[in-house]
Amino acid sequence: MDLLNFIFRLGVVFAIFGFIWGLISLGIRILTMGRQKQTAEVYILKAVQYLLLVDVTFLICYDQSIKGLNYNSQLVFGTIVLLLYFVGKFQQRKNKQLLFSVYTNGMPNLEPTFNAKAEIAVILMAIAAFVLFWFQPEFAINPISVWFKDSILDIESTPIFGFIFKVIGFFFLLNIIMKVVNSILMLLSGKAFDKTDDSSNNNDDDHFDSFEEIK
Repeated sequence: MDLLNFIFRLGVVFAIFGFIWGLISLGIRILTMGRQKQTAEVYILKAVQYLLLVDVTFLICYDQSIKGLNYNSQLVFGTIVLLLYFVGKFQQRKNKQLLFSVYTNGMPNLEPTFNAKAEIAVILMAIAAFVLFWFQPEFAINPISVWFKDSILDIESTPIFGFIFKVIGFFFLLNIIMKVVNSILMLLSGKAFDKTDDSSNNNDDDHFDSFEEIK
């Protein structure tokens, strides 16, 4: 039960963080209106976003006043939940770019470029930062991350907004449970070790290369 409560709590934290970051992103878009974002700019901003998220997540796990799992368990499961969250975001962006390329049929891409290698690099950097905080917790404590954490906890405690984000946290919990269950079922069934058909892979490569930068 403590594990479920912990995952639920992280779901609420992620949702509120996404809301705050969305406001920040909106402000950036307004300031840069009319200018096409470059790939490097997109991933530098994403790296900042992910590093802030893991920083805030660590502070939530590090807060001894929050009842639940013990400190080490929270860090372990926090790492797993973060990884699942980032991988889910990666898959969403990959699928979105694939659909966009299909429907536009070669037309110029108006969306920021998707680069799988850059996405993976940002995710690995974020997870590495979270692990680093295990051994050097003082690195996680800075005015920006503390402000994010306090703002998230304040919003969580409000009656209306807090309830809305708790509903989102509940669905986040269900999503994590389904991912874990599906992974276990795939391992038990042996599908995770099946070799993909080479011909289908060739067709996919002819249609879309997820590691190729689309312009």
